[in-house]
Amino acid sequence: MSLSLSFSFSLAPIRRREKKQQPTAMDTAGKLNSSSSELDLDRPNIEDYLPSGSSINEPHGKLRLRDLLDISPTLTEAAGAIVDDSFTRCFKSNPPEPWNWNIYLFPLWCFGVLVRYLILFPARVLVLTLGWIIFLSSFIPVHLLLKGHDTLRKKLERVLVELICSFFVASWTGVVKYHGPRPSIRPKQVYVANHTSMIDFIILEQMTAFAVIMQKHPGWVGLLQSTILESMGCIWFNRTEVKDREIVAKKLRDHVQGADNNPLLIFPEGTCVNNHYTVMFKKGAFELGCTVCPIAIKYNKIFVDAFWNSRKQSFTMHLLQLMTSWAVVCDVWYLEPQLLRPGETPIEFAERVRDIISVRAGLKKVPWDGYLKYSRPSPKHRERKQQSFAESVLQRLEEK
Repeated sequence: MSLSLSFSFSLAPIRRREKKQQPTAMDTAGKLNSSSSELDLDRPNIEDYLPSGSSINEPHGKLRLRDLLDISPTLTEAAGAIVDDSFTRCFKSNPPEPWNWNIYLFPLWCFGVLVRYLILFPARVLVLTLGWIIFLSSFIPVHLLLKGHDTLRKKLERVLVELICSFFVASWTGVVKYHGPRPSIRPKQVYVANHTSMIDFIILEQMTAFAVIMQKHPGWVGLLQSTILESMGCIWFNRTEVKDREIVAKKLRDHVQGADNNPLLIFPEGTCVNNHYTVMFKKGAFELGCTVCPIAIKYNKIFVDAFWNSRKQSFTMHLLQLMTSWAVVCDVWYLEPQLLRPGETPIEFAERVRDIISVRAGLKKVPWDGYLKYSRPSPKHRERKQQSFAESVLQRLEEK
């Protein structure tokens, strides 16, 4: 992540010393220096960025302007951030390497395009449409007519939600292999998983009807959230609303205490990552005082990249990309439940669970907060960088 740093300091005392050493016959140069000094009055002074009580003493040694303006450490840091930008790489989709590079393979590639778009895609649309017809014709009567029989209604709704998720996976020709025991409904437990796309929820939901905590989305996805998924006990939030955090935290605590509630699924990264890395886990899921069950998800990109970049692509286009590919290949591991150890903080607990998921799925850990994807660098962070640079300049002045 590259940061743009801007430093402008008043160098009027140094200019005055240099002016004494210059010939006074150059009137034009004197006028330019005077004009430049007047402009410098509007610039922030270096002492504004220094600790209180500090001042710039007149240097005793020989001082050169290039010594004062040596910003090589800052440039080195900036260049390192550009070369080793591990933050941006977490949210970058790597395009597949082209293989139709000669006259022998190109006809085969064209044939594959015709098969995928003219045969597989229409068949998959038909399968998904049939699934929605079956689901809606069953879910609506069950939801409306069995309101007085909550136990039976919740059981049937779970089965129907698992069914429609199975139709979604079939529409991608999903090849999903599950490892480990299937999740069960138990109180005081929460499931956490790494997050690559919204289809993570669909792949996990076809095996077990989870109640998920998820960002509120617009469009037809938001309609499904507020109707069908709402009945599963799912919890929605908005990143821009500060009050939502307190409300969501209370709903999480209430949900994990219910013995008959659907298992709670949380994606603690808070954003979609490209399935090569894992970013920092939010601590909310790890301070509920309950058992945490890790889930590791790893996609094979042999046919399609399942990463969803929500800034560049709508979820509808993401689904179309999956439905026009050959298949979505995925492995899911249900890992050993974890408990908070004595003396362990929720942040340390979150990092330990992230280690377990990263090792199992073969993902690289990076020390970044995924929410930085949606915001600009903090002004306080820029001010700390500016103060650090000012202190380095002061140190050079004192050494001379």
